[in-house]
Amino acid sequence: MWPSHTTVSPVVEAWTTYRTGHAGRWSAEGLAAAKGRTTVSVVIPARNEEATIGAIVATIRRELIERVPLVDEIVVVDSRSSDATPLVARRAGARVVSQDQVTRGLPRMEGKGDALWAGLAASTGDVVAFVDGDLHDFSAHFVTGLLGPLLTDPSVEFVKGFYHRPLTGTASVETDGGGRVTELAARPLINLFFPELAGFVQPLAGEYAGRRRTLESIPFVSGYGVEIGMLIDLVDHVGLDALAQVDLGERKHRHQGTEALGRMAAQIMVTAWSRMHRRGLVPEALPPSTLLTQFRRGGEALPNLERQIAVTDTAVTERPPLATLERAVAA
Repeated sequence: MWPSHTTVSPVVEAWTTYRTGHAGRWSAEGLAAAKGRTTVSVVIPARNEEATIGAIVATIRRELIERVPLVDEIVVVDSRSSDATPLVARRAGARVVSQDQVTRGLPRMEGKGDALWAGLAASTGDVVAFVDGDLHDFSAHFVTGLLGPLLTDPSVEFVKGFYHRPLTGTASVETDGGGRVTELAARPLINLFFPELAGFVQPLAGEYAGRRRTLESIPFVSGYGVEIGMLIDLVDHVGLDALAQVDLGERKHRHQGTEALGRMAAQIMVTAWSRMHRRGLVPEALPPSTLLTQFRRGGEALPNLERQIAVTDTAVTERPPLATLERAVAA
């Protein structure tokens, strides 16, 4: 039993009860019948994912295009891979686009968020589902679960996935140990400063879907802050009731080391800061510093410290809402 002396807010409790679903509720056949003339794109950002991208694309094509006509296109965004990711994805049946080609003529940006923005720009569907490219044991229900609320309820604009994320150690498996950045950084930030979003089980999940008109109306943070920035921007733009979440079961993927997770957490905090400023919660638009100092053993250790100092700039940049660029080009 957890030590708890308070209850969740009525708003969060009502939202989680009303807007939480399970992927098993929707079948591919039922959604294909419900979609009507709505077109669906699946976008997969990928950097050096040759080991997993082929199975993901092949599963979506086999189950949701050939067996059931639910998905209209699969777009893999090659995010500067140095391996055979583009070739493997293309052979499996995806349309592969280069992140740099899509954003040519715009300032160069780094990170997952920029690849997601490029995927939105390159895809054509009325509804766009995003899936990470490093998933193992991928199942088509990851896509049907995300599409379910959007294709059956016109009041839903965006759907976030959540799941169990096992963390496999040398001697044991921690069932939900994979969400370390969520529990140590994102969830405290959300509960303190954006409490209306506290009902999201996994605010940093890489699987989500939305209506194009809504996704094109918000900016995309270039780095690892993209998911938390997107969630905050969406609740400000369309309101909590237009957002939903779906239980996708279990997600297996590779895990990063603690030092990398620290950099991710810092980018999430920097992203949240700018949204806190927009809400009037902090006086300055930028945090006092975006430099993250970390320590690691080995290398050229400093005297008396016996550790090497590594400094990373965790500042983030943003692609503007895609709709604003389209309007500017049209003008």
